[in-house]
Amino acid sequence: MRPVKALFISALLSSTAAHPQDGLGFQERFRLPVARTHDRIRIDGTGDEAAWTAASPVGQFREKWPNDKDMARRRTLVRACFDDQYLYFLVHASDTTPYVAQTLKRDNGIYDSDAFSIALDPVNERTNGFLFSVTPYNVQSEDLVTAASTSEELNFSWDNKWFSATTRTDSGWTVEIAIPFKTLRYRAGRTVWGVNFLRSDLKNNQYSSWTHMPTNFNFFDFGYSGALVWQEPPPPPGTNISLIPFTTGGIRSDRQAGDPTTGRFNAGFDGKISVTPSLNLDLTLNPDFSQIEVDRQVTNLTRFNIFFPERRTFFLENDDVFSNYGIPPVRPFYSRRIGLDPQGRQIPIIGGLRLSGNIDKRTRIGLMNMQTLARDDYRAQNYTAASFNTRVQSRSLVKGYFLNRQGIPDGKPWADPLDAFGRNAGLEYNFVDKAGKWNAWGGWHHSFKPGMDDRYADVGAGYLTKPLEVILDWSDVGDDFHTDMGFTNRIENYDALTGKVIRKGFRQSYSSVTWRRFPEGRRIVQSRFKIEAFNAWNRNMSPNESNTNIAWENVFRSTANLSFQLTRTGNRLPFHTDFTGGAHPPLPPGAYEHWQGGFEYASDGRKLFIVQLQGNAGGFFNGHVTQLSATLTWRAQPWGNFSLYAEQARIRFPAPYGGTDLILVAPRFEVNFSNSLFWTTFLQLNTQNDNFNINSRLQWRFRPMSDLFIVYTDNYFSDPFLKNKNRALVFKLNWWLNL
Repeated sequence: MRPVKALFISALLSSTAAHPQDGLGFQERFRLPVARTHDRIRIDGTGDEAAWTAASPVGQFREKWPNDKDMARRRTLVRACFDDQYLYFLVHASDTTPYVAQTLKRDNGIYDSDAFSIALDPVNERTNGFLFSVTPYNVQSEDLVTAASTSEELNFSWDNKWFSATTRTDSGWTVEIAIPFKTLRYRAGRTVWGVNFLRSDLKNNQYSSWTHMPTNFNFFDFGYSGALVWQEPPPPPGTNISLIPFTTGGIRSDRQAGDPTTGRFNAGFDGKISVTPSLNLDLTLNPDFSQIEVDRQVTNLTRFNIFFPERRTFFLENDDVFSNYGIPPVRPFYSRRIGLDPQGRQIPIIGGLRLSGNIDKRTRIGLMNMQTLARDDYRAQNYTAASFNTRVQSRSLVKGYFLNRQGIPDGKPWADPLDAFGRNAGLEYNFVDKAGKWNAWGGWHHSFKPGMDDRYADVGAGYLTKPLEVILDWSDVGDDFHTDMGFTNRIENYDALTGKVIRKGFRQSYSSVTWRRFPEGRRIVQSRFKIEAFNAWNRNMSPNESNTNIAWENVFRSTANLSFQLTRTGNRLPFHTDFTGGAHPPLPPGAYEHWQGGFEYASDGRKLFIVQLQGNAGGFFNGHVTQLSATLTWRAQPWGNFSLYAEQARIRFPAPYGGTDLILVAPRFEVNFSNSLFWTTFLQLNTQNDNFNINSRLQWRFRPMSDLFIVYTDNYFSDPFLKNKNRALVFKLNWWLNL
């Protein structure tokens, strides 16, 4: 249950932590002037134009992490200017060689490589903005930022055109950046924008920011932004329309289903239209997701399904306005359900649209509609999602949504009347005090199916400070609460004796206390002690599951970390439960209690060779389990990353329940031939899923935001070993056009 609870904590923090207002006068204290230049700026990383000599620099960065008390150890100078087309930045970062560079691949490495980042809020309303990052090897990353964004939620799914170049010496590196005004969204005539800068200095294990950012806030929290002060207004924003046509093709075979090898050719497009400076319309027609990597497999020792993250770019941009409802065990909206039938088979999507962004200073909206085709006996479906969140008081939020999954009638009666439609609606209130310490939240969610309806409610509170965090949460889920466009973790219970799935509502509580210490010594930069408790009951309040975990973690200045955990788990199985894949009789219903101890270790992430180890052992229901995993990574900086993940779980029950050995092996190879040509191969052997997968992807970025992908994927049974299930070789070519 530990991964689920970790997600639970992250979601609680992200849903309750709002940005502070500019009560500290940050935009009066931190000001970067930006003047018009008539010189031609060449983006070559040298910064030798006269315009840069005339531009006033800012520096004096302060430490952001691991503490927020001192000045940055290395100097960073930032200048800005603009012309009719671009906003320019010139950055000089003092440093020493070698630079820490994890990869040359785009959209990677702003936290685990030396890097410089710009958080830009053109409308200066402290609600949403843009993030641009670049490393000494000119690896670019960009993302959209909202008031609810956390570091864990940055997925860099938003793509757009901007330009940069770097030069490196033994004493530092320089980067020139040109951001087209067409890429940004802003209001004409506004002469003060919000801005902040982050410097990642990995050799010192230090992150520093231009404004004085507390450790427990993200550097892109626009409540702490400084001011980008225009000496004359920037040019009026023009049309901001992007069209991305694509074509795909390839060959596929599916021996498991008995289908012959076939070829396929397809085409479609994506579009992005800036409706207002802060409201965007995304369109997709006949979308294709063949370039997306496969899910990373995990060994699942729980009784319930695992939550896998969304990887499809169309659904990722601004996804928080739809998905940040509930808590990870209960998510009313989960975009991975769109385009899949109940058995998890892919269904072709005809197209869709999504309107998202701010409609005023306080209110953000999201509207989405997707249409799929029919497949076999599963009818065509229409998916609609509408959501809003509005800021109330000084820092609190009121949020609401409506979801509708509608089966398209075809003249035949429904095999199951519940397939006709599924609807959900909900309202949440998240309170945050002015200081950001006290948080409270509550939500009411309702589901509607033909002939039935039910509800899910959640309420909680938190006290969040730098040294101490306390979180309390309570949820209540009804038996007939359905989420056709969502994910509810433990409501479906599988009876291994009868093969039936029984829906059982539940009530659950979560509480945790975390205490952090920041030693003054040279080796340890942060120590953390945490106690957390999770309890689940059936609707009649009879016990279902309880879990208490005690953890102690040390983060070292070398970036290594070491933690130990002790966990007590109690289960009252309601049905026969199988953990051996049917090889032995399932465990009978009844009460079980066990203890486990574990550890986690990660070596210095700046080194070329990195080791991560994890293990736990102890009781497991009425038996024992030993689970060990290791990740070995070697970097051939900066062009190659080669890693091997291996895990074994050994489960033994008393007779006659037997046991099993589960093995997961996943090597990954990434070769970056340049900043525009990448080859990634991912192998996964998972005996629990009886699958061996090969996924190899070549990506050529032949011009900004335009790519050619060639993807080979192959799946085999793990027993009998290397008996083929299916394979495919596909390509995708997309071309980004700004209109």
